[in-house]
Amino acid sequence: MHDTPFDPDRLAALPRGFCQRSVLTVARELIGKFVVRSLDGELLIGRIVETEAYRGPEDAAAHSFGGRRTARTEVMYGPAGLCYVFRIYGMHDHLNVVAGEEGEPHAVLVRALEPKLGLATMRARRSVRTKRAPSDAQLLSGPGKLTQALGITRELYGHSLDRAPLWLAEEPTSTRPRVDRSARVGVDYAGSWAEKPWRFSERGSPWISVAPKPRARG
Repeated sequence: MHDTPFDPDRLAALPRGFCQRSVLTVARELIGKFVVRSLDGELLIGRIVETEAYRGPEDAAAHSFGGRRTARTEVMYGPAGLCYVFRIYGMHDHLNVVAGEEGEPHAVLVRALEPKLGLATMRARRSVRTKRAPSDAQLLSGPGKLTQALGITRELYGHSLDRAPLWLAEEPTSTRPRVDRSARVGVDYAGSWAEKPWRFSERGSPWISVAPKPRARG
């Protein structure tokens, strides 16, 4: 894939009220929406093709499981539409969107994006860690990959995702994508909660992180 004309003016910012619903609804309906990052005077845009829902305090895979409330998870208890960025393995930042009602520690992990604008900058930013430019299919195909490419760090923790420098957007005239549900990735520690079909991905998308597992129950 090469840079193709993409007009960001046709996008409209999502209101925070979009996220003030069931975390499962938000996770599903974020498929086909956009992440827009303003970085050093340039817009970097990706279309969301994969998400996961985390519904604490009962969800054993959620950081807020059991009502856990720490400096890291505090934003999950705040208003919907805030940005929750956390780091794993000391190097990979993950972008999450707080969902539900205030006080409900729910969040949606953005797992993969389809690159739409600013691909040259995305490639350059990814190459710093990979030592070579990744293929376009691998450019944003994972939660750590997309944050590196778009310059999303823990400095954006608590940021409201309806404004610059990082916001969610939609293309009002677009058709609703077909969405698959499957078990979440990398949560085997969560027992029966690991089988919940709370991963959402655009059907047939070449940009997702891994192929969906067979449909789980729940």
